[in-house]
Amino acid sequence: MTLIVDIAKHFPSFDLEVQFEAEDEVFGLLGASGCGKSLTMRSIAGIETPDEGRIVVNGEVFFDSAAGINVKPQRRKTALLFQNYMLFPNMTVEDNVAAGIPKDMPRTDRDAIVQAELHRFDVAAFAKRYPAQLSGGQQQRVALARMLAAQPGILMLDEPFSALDAHLKGVLEQNLASLFDAFDGTILYVSHDIDEAVRFCDRVAVIERGHVMEVDGSRELINDPKSMAGLKLSGCKNAVEVEKINETHVYCPQWGVKVAVQDGVPDDVRGIGVRAFNLRRVEEPGCNVYRVRVDRVSDSRFERMCLLSFIERDERAEPLVSATDQEVHFLHQRMFWRVSMREPGVVMPEPGDELLIHIPAEHLYVVSR
Repeated sequence: MTLIVDIAKHFPSFDLEVQFEAEDEVFGLLGASGCGKSLTMRSIAGIETPDEGRIVVNGEVFFDSAAGINVKPQRRKTALLFQNYMLFPNMTVEDNVAAGIPKDMPRTDRDAIVQAELHRFDVAAFAKRYPAQLSGGQQQRVALARMLAAQPGILMLDEPFSALDAHLKGVLEQNLASLFDAFDGTILYVSHDIDEAVRFCDRVAVIERGHVMEVDGSRELINDPKSMAGLKLSGCKNAVEVEKINETHVYCPQWGVKVAVQDGVPDDVRGIGVRAFNLRRVEEPGCNVYRVRVDRVSDSRFERMCLLSFIERDERAEPLVSATDQEVHFLHQRMFWRVSMREPGVVMPEPGDELLIHIPAEHLYVVSR
């Protein structure tokens, strides 16, 4: 089972140009809202038509601009789960599940497939109900049953948990696990949530402004991101652009400081990153130790998040702004520090405190894209 995508679609203010291949796996498209993830998926399904390129699913050409091929959506063996499930409101649950099965299939075979999927997703008791009579979780299970009943060549899920609360999301994730176990083929999963990508995806393509920035295993994306987009999407709070000074140091205009890098600085370096929980409070000056001020704190159940400003900024750095001047720029100039409340004896930092913070070079990410 394979998926080959190499397409482009141009708009006045946005260009989609994506290329990737997937096999018998869960392949993620990860990116911020508006980056082109859903547009890519809709192009595969035939809902959108690219300006140029090629889409091949399991050896069947769905779209080829050079050859003049553009298979109609209803003839493409795809199953696409939208955020709102798209159930037919005037059809019962069992009719919704049967909707994607070819009409020329014998009735007994159709009924057998429908019943099998109704039982797989535990919605057989609702077979005669209509979508409006179901909860959100029940509607999702019906949508998943309909996907498998259609026996598609590829499954595609477009942010299926975006509208769910945390408790229901945890329950319904198990439904997806059942779906993935039952399907033998390529599964395309669109998300902006790195935790979902790690839980479900074998590999992930990071999408930024319509382009694939990197393709990695989900765990590799966490441990060794290759791009600024991947770094930010991996959950790294401190991802900043830099300029190369020499083979061992970079300058960060955003913070106004020089930072030492452990394994060398590539000529095309674009940025660095350090996770908020890897910062350390120290008592003595040293390499990558900076005097900072705590400008803001916020608490969750088990940790305190601190916003730090660098006190001794380089003369080239722009003046620090306050939150009342411009909130976004205020955040842009500061570093995030996550302090655990579960460690005994730790003195919690408070707004206005001045202290020394160490950025460990061994925990720095260096990216060139």
